[in-house]
Amino acid sequence: MAWAGFVIAILAQYIGIYTLEEPLYVKGYYAIAGAFLIVACLVLQKTIRDNEEDSMHITAAEEFEG
Repeated sequence: MAWAGFVIAILAQYIGIYTLEEPLYVKGYYAIAGAFLIVACLVLQKTIRDNEEDSMHITAAEEFEG
């Protein structure tokens, strides 16, 4: 479900940009901004996941030692 929602959201965004009645440089700006937002969300998700995994490993190591 998450992947389907992600793909639908991206398609809707770029279909909207494609059908926008603006000059090409405006469409390009929106397309690059959309791509940057997608990459930023993926990086944020990975960073949060990695931080959570690190805290779990630190907690497990402390319990093992102590």
